[in-house]
Amino acid sequence: MVLVLEPESVMPSPEVTSSPEAATAPQPQGMSTLLNFQPTAKPVLHTLSILIPVYNEERYLAAVVKRVVEQPLPGGLTREIIMVNDASKDKTWDIMQQLPAIFPQVQFHLVNKTKNEGKGAAVRDAWAKASGDLLIIQDADFEYDPADYPKLLQPILDGKADAVFGSRFIGEPHRVMYFWHQVANNVLTWLSNALTNLNLTDMEVCYKVFTREVYTKIQIKSPRFGVEPELTAKVAKMRIGEGGRRKEGRRVRVYEVGVAYAGRTYEEGKKIGWKDAVSAIVQIIRFRFSD
Repeated sequence: MVLVLEPESVMPSPEVTSSPEAATAPQPQGMSTLLNFQPTAKPVLHTLSILIPVYNEERYLAAVVKRVVEQPLPGGLTREIIMVNDASKDKTWDIMQQLPAIFPQVQFHLVNKTKNEGKGAAVRDAWAKASGDLLIIQDADFEYDPADYPKLLQPILDGKADAVFGSRFIGEPHRVMYFWHQVANNVLTWLSNALTNLNLTDMEVCYKVFTREVYTKIQIKSPRFGVEPELTAKVAKMRIGEGGRRKEGRRVRVYEVGVAYAGRTYEEGKKIGWKDAVSAIVQIIRFRFSD
């Protein structure tokens, strides 16, 4: 006997079709708002204040300022450059006075100090003259590259940050330099993080960007390189704006982005030393518990 097996009947799969009518059907109430939701509002910003403390940089200053002036800025930002000559012993001041005429498209503010007080004091004097919506600190040598400005500024322009720190240790090209300097930097960053509850990788970096709401609340007191831990501690403690769970506002939103670094040797003009590392420890502890 031959058995003939009939094929099993197969239920047709339901077809999903779309039609122009379905594509243009009205969305549920509120869906348009959800689809266009932005977690943060983008601020309207116009001017970047670039602070340049200078001491004995006759060799590099003009070329550094040229890079700062020629670097395109995102978001249609314009720039003002505030330079403080910290009683240089070379021709730095003579060169500084010529720069506004060489770059007339940029607004300059020049300060000439007759007594050397250190980087922190020079930054403080420039800070007092800043009027921009944003502020960045630029060294007057070629260790830091203004080409990094766009990515330093972007988190703030996107409405995600109130302060942006650069980092020499998260992936960007950097010159191989002193081992013990990096050890000291790691220790200082770790101590600062422990007392501020931040997780920075390079607290001592020069490139720090602040909104006007942040930088106008800071009064710098450290005269030398202790300005870096001071700024970090004050930003970590600061509250701005309105709302949040506490009446005094919300915490500052801090971002960190990698920056290139071409460090100098002492023969090439590097100025920071072991005494500044000791001073930084003092400032980290000091500004954790006081202003």
